[in-house]
Amino acid sequence: MELMITREFNAPATMVFKAWAEAERLAQWWGPKGFKIDVTSFNFTAGGKFHYCLSAGAGFEMWGLFVYQEIIDPERVVFVNSFSDKDGNVVRAPFSQTWPMECINTLTLTENEGKTTLTLKGGPINATEEERETFEMAFTNIETGFAGTFEQLENYLATQMNII
Repeated sequence: MELMITREFNAPATMVFKAWAEAERLAQWWGPKGFKIDVTSFNFTAGGKFHYCLSAGAGFEMWGLFVYQEIIDPERVVFVNSFSDKDGNVVRAPFSQTWPMECINTLTLTENEGKTTLTLKGGPINATEEERETFEMAFTNIETGFAGTFEQLENYLATQMNII
């Protein structure tokens, strides 16, 4: 089963796309609320990677990796995301031994009258039945997490709209 999240932003698609396409912009909003992000590497091309570390208090770190599959500016980004170690190797999620190792995501941006609808669809690939079930049982938590992340994106875009 695929997860689908939709959110409307009061910004043109080109601006929303740039927020995903440039490391310095992505670092301003990506990740759960309360976490700091450090971008280790960023190559926004098909086959390129985004490797990052999220950190919170008490020395907690969590590494992540995107591998971009397809990029169509400013409409679509397809990427595989995983948890990783500091060297960029795919590893198990720190919170679950049955979380899928890889999830494929398709981000679609549709603009109408200066506002952009972002649709994110995704789900496990190369996963066991147990991993797929773990992912499906976490839909509510994933949606809550993305709501916070996309709120940060909304706030970031609002600051950029005031600059232009």
